Amino acid sequence: MNAVTESVRMPAAGVVLDADVVIPEVARGVVLFAHGSGSGRHSPRNRYVAGELRTAGIATVLADLLTRREEEIDELTAEFRFDVGMLATRVAELADRLHGYEPVQGLGVGLFGASTGAAAALIAASERPDAVRTVVSRGGRPDLAAGALETVYQPTLLIVGARDDVVVDLNRDAMRRIPGETRLELVPGATHLFEEPGALEQVARSARDWFRRHLGD
Repeated sequence: MNAVTESVRMPAAGVVLDADVVIPEVARGVVLFAHGSGSGRHSPRNRYVAGELRTAGIATVLADLLTRREEEIDELTAEFRFDVGMLATRVAELADRLHGYEPVQGLGVGLFGASTGAAAALIAASERPDAVRTVVSRGGRPDLAAGALETVYQPTLLIVGARDDVVVDLNRDAMRRIPGETRLELVPGATHLFEEPGALEQVARSARDWFRRHLGD
C-alpha cells in the first residue's frame, strides 16, 4: 500500500511540536497518538500499533507532546510527564489543527492514548466533542482525567492487561463513569506494558477494529 510520510512541526498551545504523519493512499480516518509517561513519537509500541492501523487505511500522527527542551528537563525531574492538564491542552489543539491540515482534511479524528497519555486523550475528547470522534486507551490511567470522564460521549475502548490489577480496577471505575459507548477489553496474561508474547498484537488488532468501526463512513 502506497503511503505519504511527512515529518512536520505543529504549533499547539504556544509551543511547536515534532510529529510524524503517515497517510495511506486511501485514508478513511486519522488517529493522533498521545504517548505515556516519558515517551514520545518514537515509542516502539505505539509505532507498532500505528503500523497496524495503516493496514486498515487509517492515517496516523505520532507527535511529541513535549518540546525538545522540555524532554531534557523531564528526563532529570519528571515534572512534565504527569502534567496531564498541559498534555491534554496540547492534544486538543493538535486535534483541532488536524481538521485544517490539508493532507487529512475532512477525515474523522480519533485519539489513541497510552498510560498517562490516555488521561490526556480523554480530557481532550471531553473538551473537543466536535473535533474528536472516538478514543482508544492502552493501559490507561483514566483516574488522572478527574471530572472529565463524565463528559466523554465519544465511543471509548479501554484496553488493559488482565494481570495489571490496579489499572484494571481504575478502568472498570472509568467505564462506569463515562456516559458514551464504552468497552473494557482485558488482554489475557498481559501486564502493564504488554510485553508478553502476542499481547501487543492483540492491542493493535482491537484498536484497528475499533477505529475502523468508528472512523470514516
